[in-house]
Amino acid sequence: MKTMLTIISNALCRMTGRNAGAQTVSELLIDLSEYVNLTSSPAPPASAQTQRQPPKPPPPPVSTRAPAAQLVSGRTDPPVGPGARVVVSRSFADFTPQATFNIKKCDLHRLEDGPPLAAELTRDQGLHYYRTMQTVRRMELKADQLYKQKIIRGFCHLYDGQEACAAGIEAAINPTDHLITAYRAHGYTYTRGVAIKEILAELTGRKGGVAKGKGGSMHMYAPHFYGGNGIVGAQVPLGAGIALACQYQGNNQLCVTLYGDGAANQGQLFESFNMAALWKLPCIFICENNKYGMGTSVERASASTDYYKRGDFIPGIRVDGMDVLCVREATKFAADHCRAGKGPIIMELQTYRYHGHSMSDPGVSYRTRDEIQEVRTKSDPISLLKERMLSNNMASVEEFKEIDVDIRKQVEEAAQFATSDPEPPLDDLCNHIFYNNPPLEVRGTNPWSKLKSVS
Repeated sequence: MKTMLTIISNALCRMTGRNAGAQTVSELLIDLSEYVNLTSSPAPPASAQTQRQPPKPPPPPVSTRAPAAQLVSGRTDPPVGPGARVVVSRSFADFTPQATFNIKKCDLHRLEDGPPLAAELTRDQGLHYYRTMQTVRRMELKADQLYKQKIIRGFCHLYDGQEACAAGIEAAINPTDHLITAYRAHGYTYTRGVAIKEILAELTGRKGGVAKGKGGSMHMYAPHFYGGNGIVGAQVPLGAGIALACQYQGNNQLCVTLYGDGAANQGQLFESFNMAALWKLPCIFICENNKYGMGTSVERASASTDYYKRGDFIPGIRVDGMDVLCVREATKFAADHCRAGKGPIIMELQTYRYHGHSMSDPGVSYRTRDEIQEVRTKSDPISLLKERMLSNNMASVEEFKEIDVDIRKQVEEAAQFATSDPEPPLDDLCNHIFYNNPPLEVRGTNPWSKLKSVS
């Protein structure tokens, strides 16, 4: 016992810098407590503490972990006697569970009132949005790497920079609502519930891809998600048709129909707007305005860049598409408008893509690197959410780092699957043309070449 006390005493002396011979173990423990108080981070400001709500009690302790009462951030009461434990840790009770943030006012067209100017965010919601956006970002960067290694071929349009649009829209609608988009579809494929490995495997043309390796970057699908469409603007009349089905079935569902600023001048958009307005279809038309259609700026391509006003008699709102909370609140407002039987609504999300239009576009011939860097520095959607949560004591830097490490691991594992999974056999080429038909013969590249199609 005496030997153990000597070992403990020497260890405490090394931590506190005191002389072992002059103090007892109890005195050294008190000194250690004071040392911890001096070196720990300061407590959060009083303004942040007054906004806290009583948190839920933490889960029961496991193993040799200290009781919840001892888990306080950077502070411990002095030990009351020999053998007292000193615990320096942080619990969920230290974080602000909910906060309210001011968001940018939306521009309105044919509306008296718009989305709110403040948005509530819980800690769990914030971490979920952060994980969603960071996952899409890492997944797209991995796709960029695989493309440059010539593992991914063909068309590939990346979504990094626009993550707040997908995360905010998905947070505001129901899983049973419908969504259709253009060819920049990877982010929405993920938010609609498809696993990372299935997305990357589809990009590499493997059997385990979400479309069995036959769709590629522009043709991914999931329940209530209709792609991924390669023809510019062609998804808009399809979205109006899905909204017509929702209205016909009376299921209180709606369709989110997305298109880019480059497709905004297509004639089929205006035909869809007209039909949707006449029949009061529950459709949210969303223009993701990322400033450039391929290599052409919106100012050079459109006589009017107020895309939210393009529906004429259809109400519209212009939204900060780099703020996930602003997108969420605006989409909630639009969804309530549609479900109330008021007909369609148009949203313009002002966003920005970091990569070029596609992988064949370096993205710097029509804009400067300084412009891209300025957006990254001042308006990045992931950094904006992270800074909000940190400044309001809703999460810690270490927690975000842990999420980042976990996401990187998931993406790397998905990439391993996407490069090792086998390609689909040639016999599967014509399968799944129809949903539920008996097997049929399909003409090949010449009249005497016959292929078999199985549903």
